[in-house]
Amino acid sequence: MTPLTLFNSLSRSAETFVPIDPSNVRVYSCGPTVYNYAHIGNLRAYVFTDTLSRVLTWKGWPLTHVINITDVGHLTSDADAGDDKMEAAAKRAGRDIWAIAAYYTQVFKQNLDDLHIRPPTHFPLATDHVAEMIEWGRAIEAKHCYRLPDGLYFDVTTVPDYGRLAGHAAEPWSPGESRIGEVAGKRNPADFAIWRTSAPGENRQMEWDSPWGRGAPGWHLECSVMSKRYLGARFDIHTGGIDHREIHHPNEIAQNQAHGCTADPGAAYWLHNNWLVERDSKMSKSSGDFTRLQTLVDRGYHPLSYRLMCLQAHYRSEMEFAWDGLAAAQTRLKRWVQAVEGLRARPATASKGDADAYLAQLDAAVSDDLNTARVLPVLDAMLADKAIAPQDRIAALAAFDAVLGLDLARLTRADLRVRPATATIDADAIATRLAERKEARAAKDFERSDAIRDALVAAGVEVMDGDPLGWDWRPSL
Repeated sequence: MTPLTLFNSLSRSAETFVPIDPSNVRVYSCGPTVYNYAHIGNLRAYVFTDTLSRVLTWKGWPLTHVINITDVGHLTSDADAGDDKMEAAAKRAGRDIWAIAAYYTQVFKQNLDDLHIRPPTHFPLATDHVAEMIEWGRAIEAKHCYRLPDGLYFDVTTVPDYGRLAGHAAEPWSPGESRIGEVAGKRNPADFAIWRTSAPGENRQMEWDSPWGRGAPGWHLECSVMSKRYLGARFDIHTGGIDHREIHHPNEIAQNQAHGCTADPGAAYWLHNNWLVERDSKMSKSSGDFTRLQTLVDRGYHPLSYRLMCLQAHYRSEMEFAWDGLAAAQTRLKRWVQAVEGLRARPATASKGDADAYLAQLDAAVSDDLNTARVLPVLDAMLADKAIAPQDRIAALAAFDAVLGLDLARLTRADLRVRPATATIDADAIATRLAERKEARAAKDFERSDAIRDALVAAGVEVMDGDPLGWDWRPSL
């Protein structure tokens, strides 16, 4: 196979991936803060991470993968400003914070399943590791931290090259240029909280006793603690959104350096996916106005259409979400399903072509920093190549499915007919009405045919007369 090359944000260059231990490649991915539903921009990160894990597995490396669940500590900004997102959500809803965390965690996991994102080896909760976070803070406090009335803070000048992941290592820090919120008494603008002590009279649902007072851990600490717990102090790959490259991940690296008293950043490779934007605005669930996976389903789109939409763009490229783009992805998915169904219906023959040539192109594309956008036309060509016997094309499809996660070998037309939330008719009734309409058209009873069509449209079904794919109907938007 072709050597795998990955773009390492730490070096800002493409590097050949060489695992620390080829018998166990270890990957850590920053998980969601479960105070609200994940928006489709959040989910793009996990399509990317799943692609990475699939490629590693397909290339033969055993994998240990961790996605953490942040159920405490993440503030309303990505720095040390504002309330804890979980506490704020509980206050707004007037609900138990533990119940909120459990509910949104379950929905997030269902989103992953709907997108065919494989579950990680470990799904640790931040609240299950608070004792370890306190011990980590105690271990680094003397040399790297200082106390303020509202908690324990990390002094970023105590570790070498702070901010190099973000490209800021050579820049002087000043309050006017700070990326991190002002906190009275901080030595340096970039210093960040290891522990946040509850203020007198503050009513938190999640807080613990610590040497620095009763309170909660800082957001950045959990990933250092859990990556070491499940993967070791030195592991292969750390992934996350490009926004994490600026604050969260540099702070993780600083904590890792402090705990080991070395210049080691923890992971050897740091990979970041770019933003998904909805027209002119960056998507943010903190605003409360965002597009969820369920939003797509309610409008009649299969979740795998969104997965394909993500695969059509390189993970490091900014990706624009538009409904017409999603519709095009769903049409492409339908064409593939129809092509695979056609191949299955054909008798076995002798191949005059070579499917291995397409598998080599697949390998070359994903080995080039997971370039799935290059894989898709290869799949188009392989499915259409009549020189290769139908059964051999189906066999080659298994490799594409293993990498792309679209499960084309089992996906059916019925699977892709997603009924919109506004529809008032089920698939069996649709089939019956379409059969009646065909009879009416055959009898040249166009008045009855038009009446059936109009009734279907009113029920949320668009009749597709002359559809070259022959799908007969689709959900009406």
